[in-house]
Amino acid sequence: MKVGDRVRVKESVVVYHHPEHRGQDFDIKGTEGEVVAIVTQWQNRPVSANFPFLVQFSKKFKAHLRDFELESI
Repeated sequence: MKVGDRVRVKESVVVYHHPEHRGQDFDIKGTEGEVVAIVTQWQNRPVSANFPFLVQFSKKFKAHLRDFELESI
């Protein structure tokens, strides 16, 4: 996967920061979005992020995910 790819969440992933369900658990399985960044550096130093893929699902909702939780569409 690379920046700009359309992806779908294929695993059950529960988030608590979804704008329409703030503070409640919300499963984003099946939600589609676009990869907007792949985290490999922070302040010009390499990092090994646990959740390297930043996916934008809507104008107000982004989430960091792992590669095995996503599938390209």
